[in-house]
Amino acid sequence: MSDVLLYSVLQRCYSFGDNWLVSFATKFLSRKPADGIPVSGLFYFPGFGGQAARAGTLPGGRANRSRRGQRKIMGLAIANYTELAESFADRHPREILEYAIREYSSRVSISFSGSGSVALIDMASKIFGRGSFEDAPFRVFTLDTGRLHAETYQFIDKVRERYGIPIEVYFPQPEAVENLVREKGLFSFYRDGHEECCAIRKVEPLGRALSSLDAWITGQRRDQSPWTRSRIPVVQIDPTHSTPDRELVKFNPLANWTSDQTWSYIHDNDVPYNALHEKGFISIGCEPCTRAVPPGQHERAGRWWWEDESKKECGLHAGNLKE
Repeated sequence: MSDVLLYSVLQRCYSFGDNWLVSFATKFLSRKPADGIPVSGLFYFPGFGGQAARAGTLPGGRANRSRRGQRKIMGLAIANYTELAESFADRHPREILEYAIREYSSRVSISFSGSGSVALIDMASKIFGRGSFEDAPFRVFTLDTGRLHAETYQFIDKVRERYGIPIEVYFPQPEAVENLVREKGLFSFYRDGHEECCAIRKVEPLGRALSSLDAWITGQRRDQSPWTRSRIPVVQIDPTHSTPDRELVKFNPLANWTSDQTWSYIHDNDVPYNALHEKGFISIGCEPCTRAVPPGQHERAGRWWWEDESKKECGLHAGNLKE
């Protein structure tokens, strides 16, 4: 068994550069010792992130935990996720998505909430193939707040049928919703702000969805909000849902894409989208908190329009507000 820098040559999913060391390491690991004693060795590659690094142990396809703040990813010891984000910064979302699903398998899921996330589902289906409702090649979940538009429910079912995947739907706790409505009525968010309602209808169900995962994949883009999303990286330790005992990895493959790039992909690949987009809606959430956006306004202008522009996050990505 050998330690190899750069990536696991036994699972060569990505090319981080054509370097002679990779070829040498591949031949070294594949050779059969005459004495039958396992091969061991250490390779150093001084090019990743401007630092020399020691590799992880091979074989093994999964990332192995080292000390907090470090992970051995595909054979490469990454000092932190900032370095990984930098290494993926200029890569196509498809490559980031493929890495995430291959690395975490059933312990990662795509969060389906809008047009961007369906573009990711389409990419994943092209990479891993169409599965079945009983045996899907990747996981997808969504949140049903109980206040979505009829078009959104139709959209969810359309995506389910199109890609042949079981979409894991998470609902709010009935008792919590009943108590909120009983005490404050159906539209308290217009008066008290959206945080309380979103915490019950979105954040708590998301916590249950993430409880069985080591990582999740979102459709966030930097251009979605100049106030809360302008600096999101393509991969990070989730600042909102990680705990001292559990680091949750968050992939944002579309972070560097624009709205135009996302919609070009959707149209070029015949990806299904919410019918509300044809009625002037851009960013779509719950029915009482979403409205069509006039030409020239930012896409998030249609969400919680009665609140401060700089605080338009429902809690799912509350960590963005801390930046």
